[in-house]
Amino acid sequence: MLPTSIPATAKVSKVEGIKQRSHGLREPVATELLQDTTHFSEDAIQLLKFHGSYQQDNRDNRVKGQEKDYQMMLRTRNPGGFIPPELYLALDQLADEYGNGTIRATTRQGFQLHGVLKKNLKTVIAAIVHHMGSTLGACGDLNRNVMAPPAPYKHRPEYDLAWEYANNIADLLTPQTGAYYEIWLDGEKAISAEEHPDVVAARQRNGNRTIFHDGEEPIYGMQYMPRKFKCAVTVPGDNSVDLFSQDVSLVVLTNKKGELQGFNLYAGGGLGRTHNKEETFVRAADPIGYVEKADVYDLVKAIVATQRDYGDRADRRHARMKYLINDWGVEKFRTKVEEYFGKPIQPLQPLPAFKYLDFLGWHEQGDGNVFLGISVENGRVKDDGAFQLKTALREIEQKFALPMRVTPHQNILLYDIDPAHQPAIQAILTRCGIKSETDIDTLVRYSMACPAMPTCGLAITESERALPGVLQRIRNLLDQVGLKDEHFVIRMTGCPNGCSRPYLAELGFVGQSFEAYQLWLGADPHQTRLAQVYMEKMSIHDLEVTLEPLLVMFKQQRQRHESFGDFCHRIGFDQLRQFSAQYSSRIATANGRIRRRIGVRDEVYTELKAIATTQGIPMSELATRAIEAYVERMKGEG
Repeated sequence: MLPTSIPATAKVSKVEGIKQRSHGLREPVATELLQDTTHFSEDAIQLLKFHGSYQQDNRDNRVKGQEKDYQMMLRTRNPGGFIPPELYLALDQLADEYGNGTIRATTRQGFQLHGVLKKNLKTVIAAIVHHMGSTLGACGDLNRNVMAPPAPYKHRPEYDLAWEYANNIADLLTPQTGAYYEIWLDGEKAISAEEHPDVVAARQRNGNRTIFHDGEEPIYGMQYMPRKFKCAVTVPGDNSVDLFSQDVSLVVLTNKKGELQGFNLYAGGGLGRTHNKEETFVRAADPIGYVEKADVYDLVKAIVATQRDYGDRADRRHARMKYLINDWGVEKFRTKVEEYFGKPIQPLQPLPAFKYLDFLGWHEQGDGNVFLGISVENGRVKDDGAFQLKTALREIEQKFALPMRVTPHQNILLYDIDPAHQPAIQAILTRCGIKSETDIDTLVRYSMACPAMPTCGLAITESERALPGVLQRIRNLLDQVGLKDEHFVIRMTGCPNGCSRPYLAELGFVGQSFEAYQLWLGADPHQTRLAQVYMEKMSIHDLEVTLEPLLVMFKQQRQRHESFGDFCHRIGFDQLRQFSAQYSSRIATANGRIRRRIGVRDEVYTELKAIATTQGIPMSELATRAIEAYVERMKGEG
């Protein structure tokens, strides 16, 4: 078992040493925060993640020979996506005063502020905490924001139980170090809701070596987790949380009276990977078993302890729990967890099929009140021309002080609405240009994108800024091939880390190089099956010529009510590729132009791109010139 400090002889990654030397996540963050600089050191950057912040720079503003345009991104921690009205209004004001004027809903049900300068970081975090929020544990090598379905169904007790246990598990796994309040609030302990007694008892109960007694962190120890750790709590049939993408997912099980009995447990999901590193891969969570309600916190601790003590601390690419379960197998993992748990895990209980739900539009809440799900394209709350979502939400919160839930698909849900206020709220939304769920293109409704360029340091290419145009092109293509009313789940990321969960999409775009993406196909529309790589590199300029044959084949050979993802999975990629190779574009011919596809090796593509950039001409034009010159030379030799 891993002690609270790793032996000096153990081979570990650089980040493990930074964590161990940090004095409970304090240094060098506390010292560097006081320095009159525009940015933090690399060591401090790693620790800032635990406090809920990433250091970034705006790549649109990079100038050779000048310092980068450094700025901080802040992420809130909101179990189940809960945002009280006072916190939302504070975030709205902070975004204008210290950020880039927008708020971004995340795929883990929190909010992000972008563009905060280092000199204002303490002011912003303190304001968030003083308005019933927190950023502690929103990032870093520990449990991230615990997800739950956002729907406030008062007549369905399982939904309320999912909220309750998401909040309690978040409390159980919250870092206990005093560093957060010492650094950002000068030692002032924020007023927060009292923890459930069962959570307090579980944190103190050792069981079978699940906790440490000689430091600030009883569950994490001095090293915290090998990598990030993600949990969700949901209800039978509701896959709004993408439960198969989580390290741990719990499914609430009740009796006929609505009383909690226990939880089904899934573990080992994860979507991060690295291009050209086959040892990294996406993985769907496995069913592990069932636990009674009285034992759920001890079982969660046992799983965390297993990953904490046996996860790979030498190679961060191999550090997530999905690799531990993949290396060991589910049976060995279950056996090890049972050693920490102290008893056998019971067999899984039967469940209905899971479905994707987004809860957009107006709904009865079950207690006489109503709730409203508002679509937020790519999660970006902003004012943009006639679209004034930021203004609308501010006005609604100022007038009605409604509780809010960020949804797992980057939307916003307002609830506990008096039906008498519904017309006034709808009038504000209409005046501010906010479309109802029936007026939104279904491709947009079921899509997600990560921020990517220009702020994410990991981004290889565009995502959030590119997806609207891509969706419009796909919609045009669907219309042209005779699939006017068709839609499917589309997700895009600017790199392979998969923050918008593209590997569970029917059509996933994963940033591969500048203006090029891996194409993933074949997940089902309810996100219970992983997609697979169909094309390693697709230039975004070849979108139509790539997708047209796939959509035509789908139209011709689909089964009744079959989704695009299910069709691709059933037919198989060999048949898709064969059909595409033999297909002659009707659309391109009708437009008077046929686009052909020619693949090149990665190294050739890289060189071609560099020359095209230097000469200031399109890559396609440069490639055409080169091929023409070669063809003419071969003719001359012939």
